[in-house]
Amino acid sequence: MIHQFELDFVYDFDKAISRLSRDPLIYIRPEEKLVKIPLENSVATLKSIGTFEQPAFELSGNLTEEDIARVKSIFHFDRSLDPIHAHFRNTNLAEVFDQHRGTPIVKEFSLYATLMKSIIHQQLNLAFAHTLTTRFVENYGTQKEGVWLYPTPERTAEIPVEELRALQFSQRKAEYVIDVSKAIASGTIELDTMEQLPDEEIVETLVKLRGIGPWTAGSFLLFGLGRPNLFPVADVGLQNALKKLWKLEQKPTAEEMQAHFPEWEPYLSYASLYLWRTIE
Repeated sequence: MIHQFELDFVYDFDKAISRLSRDPLIYIRPEEKLVKIPLENSVATLKSIGTFEQPAFELSGNLTEEDIARVKSIFHFDRSLDPIHAHFRNTNLAEVFDQHRGTPIVKEFSLYATLMKSIIHQQLNLAFAHTLTTRFVENYGTQKEGVWLYPTPERTAEIPVEELRALQFSQRKAEYVIDVSKAIASGTIELDTMEQLPDEEIVETLVKLRGIGPWTAGSFLLFGLGRPNLFPVADVGLQNALKKLWKLEQKPTAEEMQAHFPEWEPYLSYASLYLWRTIE
């Protein structure tokens, strides 16, 4: 089945997939403007067939209406970016939003993968973080139509710590990955119900698990659920981006950043994304 559709707002697909292309586990062909998305029971192929000003897409695969809606949600096709850019037009981030206009928040392809990736990436440089997630998925995940899928929580829950240590996981990181997977597999944590919960309740639930702190919980909210109003003030990248933008001698403090929140809300997540883009 082939499903074609257009958007009624500007959308920069090149910038959307450029961020995805840093992850070696994602099947992506930037030159063809094509990406494959693993879904619960199938693989969707998404291809851009339009332009920045007139975005249009082709979605193919053995897809249900629910699958199509899922892909549109992941890639921010289901909600216009125009109100967000209009909001920032009269803020001190106006120039940043003009430079990166049409850049969406693209969500991770699964909520479980979001958590695993965030835990594995903690306190690692990006290159080794991707190496470790690749080893994890290639050893315990599955491949479908050339696309890698993370292992299920049930599968990960059964992995001996020693096996992850052999892949160069630290002892604690191996334990965190297994313990969080056990909590999900047993139903202690129900990821599928979190779409309906407020941010605060999700954070409160997740940080009870060993290995998940505020940073990981915030990453889950932003890149797993696509929540629109998050700004992790402890993120060094955002601190450096604002230091550069504001021409400061030192990185801004949390208080200095938070002073601008009333101006940027309710779209703090977009401020985060666009500031990250300035230093990527």
